[in-house]
Amino acid sequence: MSVPEMTPSVYDRTGRLMGNQEGQQCTGMFWELIEQAFKYSNKSSASIPQDQSLLDFCKIKLKEMDLPETTEKQVLDLCYFWGDYIGGNIETQSLKYFFLEETIDEGNLFLASTYNTVLNQITKDTYAKANIQLSTKVVSVDSSASESNEDSDNGPSSVTVTTAQGTTSTYDEVVITVPLGYLKRNFSTFHPPLPLHLQSAINNISYGRLEKVYLTFPTAFWLPTQNQNGNQYGTEIANNESPFFSQWLAPSYTPDHWPVECLFLSSLPPPCAHPTLLFYMHGPLASHITDLAHSHSLTPADPSTTSDKLLAALTDFFRPYYSLLPNYHPDSQDCDPTHAFATDWTHDEFAGWGSYSNFQIPDPSTTIDPTTPATPTNHRTIQQTALDSSIRTLRHGAPERRVWFAGEATSPFVALGTVTGAWWSGEGVAGRITALYDGGEDEDANGLEEGEGVVDGGNEEEMGEGANGDGKTVGTKRGGTGLGA
Repeated sequence: MSVPEMTPSVYDRTGRLMGNQEGQQCTGMFWELIEQAFKYSNKSSASIPQDQSLLDFCKIKLKEMDLPETTEKQVLDLCYFWGDYIGGNIETQSLKYFFLEETIDEGNLFLASTYNTVLNQITKDTYAKANIQLSTKVVSVDSSASESNEDSDNGPSSVTVTTAQGTTSTYDEVVITVPLGYLKRNFSTFHPPLPLHLQSAINNISYGRLEKVYLTFPTAFWLPTQNQNGNQYGTEIANNESPFFSQWLAPSYTPDHWPVECLFLSSLPPPCAHPTLLFYMHGPLASHITDLAHSHSLTPADPSTTSDKLLAALTDFFRPYYSLLPNYHPDSQDCDPTHAFATDWTHDEFAGWGSYSNFQIPDPSTTIDPTTPATPTNHRTIQQTALDSSIRTLRHGAPERRVWFAGEATSPFVALGTVTGAWWSGEGVAGRITALYDGGEDEDANGLEEGEGVVDGGNEEEMGEGANGDGKTVGTKRGGTGLGA
């Protein structure tokens, strides 16, 4: 579905619901700042200091706008929600490489159901023809034979994969698709070690954490109604529509003043609509919620099981937010959630202890050897090479060893951090391998792809067609409502 083009319901720091015109004005200025930042990063990346953040840029531009103090603060508060797109703090979002976050602008799509139908369709042939071993951890990828044996133009069947169960298999080519965060802490899997330039590229790219909490209620009590005080949400009610999401700006009425936003899944089209609030979070708030969920979940792998303690803990945390929604009554059972689920990518080894790649400023207090994996709490390392170059290096992989890499962190720039990008990257690697066996050359010998060129700032950037040249919309990183989205 297409996300409705409407202003969210925005609550200021005091919990006051901002008027429709006020909310539109502030939200519009926020997106104008983001657009300006994209243009500036694209044009001037070469001259932007490494340590300048997106937040620095927003503060400077807001001062130049000479806004009333209250409005300036409200727009700046909205800027912090950018973290829910990148899975990281705006304070550490690199302005120099902000252009890497820009996606194809052809509408904002939201997956109303789950990826189930999509996965069933694209995996049909794979399940029918391939030997798939699920729940099998790989502990070693040994490509030493491929480097020493050059008897064949296409190389020998010489990449040996060893599992945690001790079984071994030998392949002509191996494509690694594990998340970037997992790669960062598992260099020891590769024998011989990956080349230093490849290890450096992996360490160089940041890895973000976006978490979600779903609270399901008996009914969608927040649905707008006409009452004696007029339209709670302004003109949207006249069109028989409710806002698609709400935002709470750094609330003064909560202990840690964490800004939060949520989607109303009741606004989805039938049959996907249900009385659930979907909250997004990143950074310290994500850590707090996942620690909470991790300690209270009965069986984290099964979202259908919710412990009473977890439900109570999440209800207590989010009540100050959702209690400001229309029609909330503290004594009504309709306003008490009956089920809760929290994602926990932060503690998930095979998710790489996070969600997807992002592009942060280097941490001046951290000096890390390029061969040293990042830690669970700090995925940032000193950027010894340009981030766009690091992406190309990882995308290129180690074809001389018959070891290739695919995934969202190796996708075309317009699709980094997205499911679409992960799919395109797999298609790209498959095409390169097929070309070699057809007697051709590696089309990505320099880590570049068709459609990349040089723009004013000296950056290389994919053009709008995307990896497969069909101009498909990539959409935002935050994805759909599915528990694994």
